[in-house]
Amino acid sequence: MTVTAEEQELRAHRERHAGPCVLVPTMGALHEGHRQLVREARGLAGSGGQVIVSIFVNPLQFDRGGDLENYPRDLEADLRVCEEDGADLVFTPRAEEFYRPDHSTKVVESLLTKHLCGATRPGHFDGVCTVVLKLFLLATPGLAVFGKKDYQQIAIIRRMVRDLSVPVEIHGVDTVREEDGLALSSRNRRLTPEQRRDAPRLHRALRAARDLSSCGEQRVEEYLRTARHYLEEHAPAEFSIDYLELVDRDTLQPLPVLNRPALLATACFYGPVRLIDNIEIPA
Repeated sequence: MTVTAEEQELRAHRERHAGPCVLVPTMGALHEGHRQLVREARGLAGSGGQVIVSIFVNPLQFDRGGDLENYPRDLEADLRVCEEDGADLVFTPRAEEFYRPDHSTKVVESLLTKHLCGATRPGHFDGVCTVVLKLFLLATPGLAVFGKKDYQQIAIIRRMVRDLSVPVEIHGVDTVREEDGLALSSRNRRLTPEQRRDAPRLHRALRAARDLSSCGEQRVEEYLRTARHYLEEHAPAEFSIDYLELVDRDTLQPLPVLNRPALLATACFYGPVRLIDNIEIPA
């Protein structure tokens, strides 16, 4: 089996440092949300542990033409961020070597991917599961850190780890937001100034719907109606909703009535730019 230079370096690093290891998988273009993940990992690893950050724009998880080519990349700046926030090693494989030219194996999760982003981005989470499992096998971490902005991703990875008996604990970190509530995302930089000013409507809509729980509301349609109203009211012409769903927080399956911890999640477009956000709702 041919092993790339990057993989050899990663394996050699793990052999030299056999203590606790925390992995932070990213696709680069690191912002304050990613920095929080790295800092959280540093705290979890402790002074004697290792923090490994992977930076890899994974081609298997892109399902829309142009998204892969347009994804922002600034490796030099990303490496500075990782060093400043306490990473011990940054793993930056090249796609043409990370995946063999004739690779034919993928990891497929078949239940939690049926709704939310999985319903509108077929194959996306196959790519996510495949790259994450491969990173787990290469880095052999005891713990991996992910952001809750991609809530479905965390739930699916937890299911993969459970079902395949992967010895990695998954740690979720709360979404980091701008002062106006917009969830930090690498895609935000692709918004026009006008779209950027409007984009906090996603979080406002989710919060307005969540507030219904304080009155004991259990009708799912009321949560969705309220959120949709705030999403669509005075929205710009280029704005559209990809999905808006209320699901069980663990299984990600739609709820007939809100009688257990739930997740209200949405994905919306500003022209070609797709933003996601979610909010947890108590039972």
